[in-house]
Amino acid sequence: MSKGLLQKNFSINEKYNVLMFIKHSANAETYRVKGADGKLYVLKLFNYSKLQRSAFDEHNNVLEIEILKSINHSNVVQYHDSGEIIFEGKKYGFLILAFISGETLAERISREPFTSIYDIKQVIIGVLEGLQYVHTLKEPIIHNEITPQNIMLDLSGNVQVPKIIDFGFARSFHKSTRTYSREGLNLNYVASECFNNLFSPQSDLYSVGVLFFHLLYGLPPWFRDVSKFISDRTKAEDLILDERTKPLIFPVISDKFIDYDEDVQKILKKALQQDSDERFQSGEEFIQALNGEIEIEDPDTTKKIKSDEIPEKKLKQKKGSGKGFDGIAGMEDLKAQLKLDVIDALHNPEEYSKYGVTIPNGMLLYGPPGCGKTFFAKHFAEEVGFNFMLATPSTLKSRFINATQENIAKMFEEAEKNAPTIIFIDEINELLPNRDSDAHEMAKSAVNEMLAQMDRTGEKGIFIIGATNYPDMIDPAMLRAGRLDKKFYLPPPDLNARKSMFEMYLKNRPLDFGIDYEKLANLTENYVSSDIEFLVNESSREALKNKSRISMGILEGTIKKTKPSVPLHELQKYESIRAKMNSEKSSDDIKPNERNRIGFK
Repeated sequence: MSKGLLQKNFSINEKYNVLMFIKHSANAETYRVKGADGKLYVLKLFNYSKLQRSAFDEHNNVLEIEILKSINHSNVVQYHDSGEIIFEGKKYGFLILAFISGETLAERISREPFTSIYDIKQVIIGVLEGLQYVHTLKEPIIHNEITPQNIMLDLSGNVQVPKIIDFGFARSFHKSTRTYSREGLNLNYVASECFNNLFSPQSDLYSVGVLFFHLLYGLPPWFRDVSKFISDRTKAEDLILDERTKPLIFPVISDKFIDYDEDVQKILKKALQQDSDERFQSGEEFIQALNGEIEIEDPDTTKKIKSDEIPEKKLKQKKGSGKGFDGIAGMEDLKAQLKLDVIDALHNPEEYSKYGVTIPNGMLLYGPPGCGKTFFAKHFAEEVGFNFMLATPSTLKSRFINATQENIAKMFEEAEKNAPTIIFIDEINELLPNRDSDAHEMAKSAVNEMLAQMDRTGEKGIFIIGATNYPDMIDPAMLRAGRLDKKFYLPPPDLNARKSMFEMYLKNRPLDFGIDYEKLANLTENYVSSDIEFLVNESSREALKNKSRISMGILEGTIKKTKPSVPLHELQKYESIRAKMNSEKSSDDIKPNERNRIGFK
């Protein structure tokens, strides 16, 4: 194996001593070093004479160093120090990074393949959380090289933590079209548009899709060995692009994973779309799909509805193709209330108009985190039979003047074109804060634009659903009649709902005899929906480790050592908010024997 320039015990400005050479890369040499503080670090050494001009910013600083200086996230390698040295008459830049005790993802799968889809999802979610962070910085960053070699698994704690490393090809989003050498990139992981120097957050998300596929099936999708074309990048890229014109093939792996879920294929198909507009539009949306908070339609069977295919924009429509409310465990009272107050009105506008009853413009779903607001909204859209648009503050807000208003206007224009449409806005309090607060003027302008766009949306075939954990932080004008007319509280699931959730999440898993769903439901009072799914997944992992079936004992043990994610005092706070939203007595005024129970009766 070739060695680096620096020998063992070489001193870097008397602050760091070289311990060992690690690797060469396209942009640098990497070493393990020991600092004067006694801690271990990783050193990246840059030979300025070999770096391309595109590796420097306008001030002649190494881009990788400047980018990492601005980043601080648990799923991204941490910057520690940087500087310059003179070695054998040449100037070098160096970057000192926090040492990660673990191995690369490439080393992990080479040593031992994953046997649990849950574990794979946790790795992918960690990577996506790191990317979501860098993609939404004030100056967004595109990593451009998400591969198994560039993901470190930090094994220093009880749970492995994936960390994104190697920002040698990373670029600011606003400078992402600048041409630079792709020498050293694994082209099987590069999105097709990148071959034309079009780099974006969606390009990174494509690479995550390739990574996900690789961890599941052992090779990247549409894999081609182009190592013999290193000197002819155009030829290599053409071969890969040609391969990607073929259908995506999924090998049979259900026998390798006890927790295999066929919905994974829908997620992969969306992530690996060649058209970037048809992929996940943010790391957050990708994570929601992996967590089951939003349902992904199969891109192979879903057809986009064109406006000229809709002869008349009517709200009346048959129930959608999804499971609708049948796909939601419990919540029977809320389903019945929604059917009476909203669904019947949307399906029978003519009958309601006879009585002078207006069609609702929208509704607000609020409650503690983890109670399935996004999940509920998606199934509501299926129940009604409307098209569904997902929006988040990160996809609509912009730091540029008037850009947020333009994004909101475009969203409503698209919704009306494809009406009838449900627009679901998650974390709506972030987009529409109270204008009487210290919110920025641009945020107040966004509220004004939203109010204007929501004027008579029901007549245009548009229905708005907002979801929030903080309804008291939304601008009051949004909650008045004619805007978000209906307000529904989503509490933690009640006894019957918890029982149904355990039955749903444990279905098709290797179960032992004697699973008592009633007892499991009784043991999990005040646990939110996401807690129930976590308990089942943790129990499945424990059974997998023991090479056994999932038993009642394993489930009870997992519940015993796992507290509810939302403390009781927080749930009581939400009960107080619910009372105020419904113009009821504050929970402080409710006597102990009159306190409303959390959940449904």
